[in-house]
Amino acid sequence: MIKNYLKVAWRNILRSKWYSAINIGGLALGMAVTLIIGLWIQDELNYNKHFNNYENIAQVFQSQTFNGTTSTGPAIPRPLERALRDGYSDKFEHIIMSSWQNSEYLKYKDISLAREGNFMQREAPEMLSLDIVSGEMDGLREVNSIMLSLSTANALFGSEDPVGKALKVNNEFDMMVTGVYKDLPFNTTSFHEMSYIMPWAHYITSQEWLKEAETSWGNNSFQLYVQLAENTNMDEVSATIRNVKKDLNQNTKEFNPQLFLLPMKDWHLRANFTNGKQSGGRIEYVWLFGFIGLFVLLLACINFMNLSTARSEKRSKEVGIRKSIGSQRNQLINQFLGESFLVVLMAYVLSLILVLLVLSGFNELSEKNIRFPWGSLTFWLSSLLFIAVTSIVAGSYPALYLSSFKPVDVLKGNFKAGKFAGLPRKVLVVIQFTVSVAFIIGTLIVTQQIQFAKNRPIGYDKEGLLQIPTMSQDFLGKYDLMRSEFLNSNAVVEMSSSSSPTTNVWSNRNGYTWEGKPEGFQDDFA
Repeated sequence: MIKNYLKVAWRNILRSKWYSAINIGGLALGMAVTLIIGLWIQDELNYNKHFNNYENIAQVFQSQTFNGTTSTGPAIPRPLERALRDGYSDKFEHIIMSSWQNSEYLKYKDISLAREGNFMQREAPEMLSLDIVSGEMDGLREVNSIMLSLSTANALFGSEDPVGKALKVNNEFDMMVTGVYKDLPFNTTSFHEMSYIMPWAHYITSQEWLKEAETSWGNNSFQLYVQLAENTNMDEVSATIRNVKKDLNQNTKEFNPQLFLLPMKDWHLRANFTNGKQSGGRIEYVWLFGFIGLFVLLLACINFMNLSTARSEKRSKEVGIRKSIGSQRNQLINQFLGESFLVVLMAYVLSLILVLLVLSGFNELSEKNIRFPWGSLTFWLSSLLFIAVTSIVAGSYPALYLSSFKPVDVLKGNFKAGKFAGLPRKVLVVIQFTVSVAFIIGTLIVTQQIQFAKNRPIGYDKEGLLQIPTMSQDFLGKYDLMRSEFLNSNAVVEMSSSSSPTTNVWSNRNGYTWEGKPEGFQDDFA
């Protein structure tokens, strides 16, 4: 019976080639948009899940109130590490201090590369469950050691085994390669560009201010990651450490510092804070694009319904003959649903081709590295469910409508649609145009917002400004010389230096006094 349904459906598709092409093409476009949005959502929801300790890893965040406004971020003072180790060591499996991600020059023989990486404490590779290709997991135990990502190791050493070899960092000091780990996946918050890890012990001895920061609670220039101990609860531990900084340091008490743990599962999707309260993040885009995908698919299904019912008079004689020779209504419904299934299946295959054609461009546009999940059983099972649901949604109304014709009226040539027979189609058309117009208006508004964001006043004239990172100690102490040479070249009007980029704030300091400082004013300098 099923074979007969599909055979008849195939004949009907071939009999009306242009109609079938429009129907299949419209469905394919809608399904392609829904598919690519689905792949994007899946990628967003899977951030960081490749870490073995995903559920137990967190980053310490801090909220501080300055002049009535509460700001929240991951910048913490260095003494906090010792406070957590001394008073709460039973709550944590690992406590890892980290620098911000830095760009350094790595040189081996004649090859020199600029790469992003972190200075981290010894247990970091274990906490992050790095996949070691060569060398050892405990590769940061020596102060002059360095661990490289596989791509960086290949770029520097080629086919040579890098373990045990020395490379020069910033043309200043030598570091011994002790381990090579597989590059972390693109959907990794904070660490996907981590091309190297160097020891924290080396970092804190490299500059005088880092040594002084060991006892400074007001210098929020560091990051702190933790892995919870077994049988501990994230919320309970977060509440336990909440007032550690305020209890231990009176100088920062006026800012009401509140510490808490932001779980790894929230790093990507729920990392926004408004006045000290978690206020969402990229999860809002996940919901937004999810609804857009559903509405686009709904539009494609409505288009299929309208095209199918528009041919009702042509199909009426077929229905009349089938009923006159004994076909039951449920058999006709199955016949039309079978046609719907075949059309949707063909549209799905075409949509896969469209997705593969645009995936590279979509990745570039969305700054993603989404790959088509050919080997995922979950994806193909979801695809079958997707095809089945779409077939039912798109084919249910045409099947019920067409199977309702009375054979006597049809065969006598007296077929007339009922008074309200066209009402569902009119409703569907109104819905289709309403959603389409809403999408068009939304697109125009978003385009205008993007143009406004690109052209809005930013507080300074950016024309002619250049920002050059100084990744070598060779530049230290030479500011006056460099400024003089640049100005003498007549290509530069003025020059200044900063501890962080113009468009970002890496750390903050407080506790300064100056003549005329308003009473009660809480200073916070970036």
